[in-house]
Amino acid sequence: MPYKKRSTALSLLVLGALAAASSPLCRAASSAVGGPPADGPADTVYRGGIIYTVDAHDSVAQALAVRAGRIVYVGAAAGLGAWVGPSTQQVDLHGHLLMPGLVDGHMHPLAGGASLLKCNLNYARLGVAELKAKIQACLDETRAQEPDGWLEVVNWFQEAMVPAGVKTSRATLDALKTKRPIFVISSFGHTALVNSRAIELAGISAATKDPLGGRIARDAAGNPSGILEDFAKDLVSRLLPAPTPSDDVRSARAALDAMRKQGITTFLDAAADPHTIAAFTSAEHEGQLTARAHFAVLVTPAEGPDAQKATAKVTEIARRYDQGPIRAEPKVTVRNFKLFLDGVITAPALTGAMLEPYWTPQGAGPARHFAAGTNRGPDVYFPAPVLRTLLVALSGAGFDPHMHADGDRAVHEALDGIEAIRAKYPGKDIRPAIAHDEIVDPQDFPRYRQLDAIPVLSFQWEKPAPDTVDGARDYMGPARYRYMEPAGFLAAAGARIAYGSDWPVDTLDEWFALKVGVTRTNSPSAGPKYSGRLSADSGLTREQALRAITLNSSYELHQDELTGSSRWASSRTSSCSTATSSRSPPRRSRR
Repeated sequence: MPYKKRSTALSLLVLGALAAASSPLCRAASSAVGGPPADGPADTVYRGGIIYTVDAHDSVAQALAVRAGRIVYVGAAAGLGAWVGPSTQQVDLHGHLLMPGLVDGHMHPLAGGASLLKCNLNYARLGVAELKAKIQACLDETRAQEPDGWLEVVNWFQEAMVPAGVKTSRATLDALKTKRPIFVISSFGHTALVNSRAIELAGISAATKDPLGGRIARDAAGNPSGILEDFAKDLVSRLLPAPTPSDDVRSARAALDAMRKQGITTFLDAAADPHTIAAFTSAEHEGQLTARAHFAVLVTPAEGPDAQKATAKVTEIARRYDQGPIRAEPKVTVRNFKLFLDGVITAPALTGAMLEPYWTPQGAGPARHFAAGTNRGPDVYFPAPVLRTLLVALSGAGFDPHMHADGDRAVHEALDGIEAIRAKYPGKDIRPAIAHDEIVDPQDFPRYRQLDAIPVLSFQWEKPAPDTVDGARDYMGPARYRYMEPAGFLAAAGARIAYGSDWPVDTLDEWFALKVGVTRTNSPSAGPKYSGRLSADSGLTREQALRAITLNSSYELHQDELTGSSRWASSRTSSCSTATSSRSPPRRSRR
């Protein structure tokens, strides 16, 4: 067929979407670069652009050919002719970049999809009056649900409330014109703000003890203030009306649509339960699953002490939903389990488990300053002996650990647990991941490589912003803040860094995250207070950032022989990974 040129008027995301939708790409199934095609010409060829392979040398090629969902040629444009037949589609990239599809190694997609359909504060920087006004608007739009219908509010950027340090409580919500119970979840997902009606319905009082792995904030008289941290928020969230299966499928479709627009072809749901997995399984049965879906089944601190029972739970969920070996076409995979070891390191929560105490404000007026206090955050939610036993049991049953650890004490104990796995199962292909790693003791940097522990980082956090400046700098103290969001330090120590957006903690914008991972800077629209680079970390190179969101995230999920690179595989057959093409990533700020 004639050589087809694509219009340069096409927008960046349209071009990326067309490349992703039209042709699943994979690594080579042939070992003879440029040789005559043994099984006929290619279905599609790409040339006229930059083919970024993410191979061992970060090679760049001029052309690529695909047949039956497999890459059959990557190399110079001159060698492409043998792969072109009468029916071959020829795509001119017009200088654009063609790269492997994005693999998001940590997100919460059903919550992300659902958030697009709920009362959504959209991560905005709000004062108390603005917060109340936006929630009141949602109440006014749903008056038919008075007086007993729950209002669930999402994506409250608590750390960015203005002025910095402003407090909210149940009184904030009690002032609204409603009798309804209200549940407001922070964008970080670890803090909830509820009104007095919700507290009453949940039966929370001054006598209610903090649950394991959670904290009920209290006023001076010991009564619940309306702020619930980590697993304490479950005391109220369990009362929210459960979404119907059709609601969940609608949320799953919304999530998949958002992922497709970003070029995400594989994801890990980093805190899954059966109803979450069921929603994406239904999408797969309907032929609407457009990304490979991996799920890490949540094991709570309360379930931790009984490792045998926890293992049986995860095994049964996997038996019910896992669809077998990972393949080219999108399927459901359940091979991971999730543990929350702590909360968040930033103020006002300060629920990250730290090796040394947080710094706290001392004095008043002109003499006010920060100095080391006594609060090291909570104990790690799984005591060390419990954690080791649980990790060994579930890893032995064939599941990979995925652990949330924000503070350096939580990270340290996660690494100790991985060390126990390595000692118990030397040589076994277990790929443990530690998500977030926002503060890491420098002495632990080399342990990631030694233990093949994968730090799964959210690059978009690695910039000056309300949470990393107002909520962290003074509370960490200068010595610790030097290592805030230590991607560059971990890379220098040889860690295999993977990327995870943690959506909907932030707006889903993988390309902005990649920009931040390299530059350590915010958008100019964030203002002068949040200009410059974050901390003393050097950041990642472009090659390291792209590898993290492609091949390394694929490694995390045991599909690096399938996705994450468009390199040739000598004498090896592999399946396909969707590619996305772009001229340059959009640069937007979520904050």
